[in-house]
Amino acid sequence: MIVGGNIAGYTRTMTTTIVLETSKGDLAFALALGFVLIAISVMVSACAFAVAAPSDRPRPRETS
Repeated sequence: MIVGGNIAGYTRTMTTTIVLETSKGDLAFALALGFVLIAISVMVSACAFAVAAPSDRPRPRETS
């Protein structure tokens, strides 16, 4: 909670929301938020890989 930050009425990160919902006993909502967070991180990683410079990608071997 300290690292994620939670100023009442101003900020709330997804991770602190997951912790708060779990502590309230709403495990289904916390699990759904966890899946959303995973999906967001996969999409960001995929986008970063897609825009990476072509020189960063390994070249396929040429066959003769």
